[in-house]
Amino acid sequence: MKLTEKQQKFVDYYLASGNAEDAAKKAGYNARGNTTKLLQNTTIQNAIKERNEQIENNRIADMKEVKEFWSNTLRDNQADLKDRLKASEYIAKTNAAFIEKKEISGEMTQNVNSKVDLSKLSVEELKKVESILSKAQ
Repeated sequence: MKLTEKQQKFVDYYLASGNAEDAAKKAGYNARGNTTKLLQNTTIQNAIKERNEQIENNRIADMKEVKEFWSNTLRDNQADLKDRLKASEYIAKTNAAFIEKKEISGEMTQNVNSKVDLSKLSVEELKKVESILSKAQ
């Protein structure tokens, strides 16, 4: 359901002040007895919840916004060099530029009739294999 104009005003005033009685009066309601009914109205409850989520989403930066900030800092010739370098480091880290990569090739036999496919192992499992192989040599 859509809010009436009066209900929308109530939601706006209520979110601004947190005071239901004051919001009801400002929206044009007779405050006595109406505030409880207004706050129990599911349409109003949903509108308040939705607006609070929008407010929260606007307060918290998403990764796109963060990366744009880092990029702007990186490109800002007026910014301190250390800040520009730190921004470039953060951008590189979020793009996985510093991930340690090791190539392990060959086959590892468990017994005469079976082989292990190393490409399906996790990083931790590969580290264990590498440790075992280095000890065996």
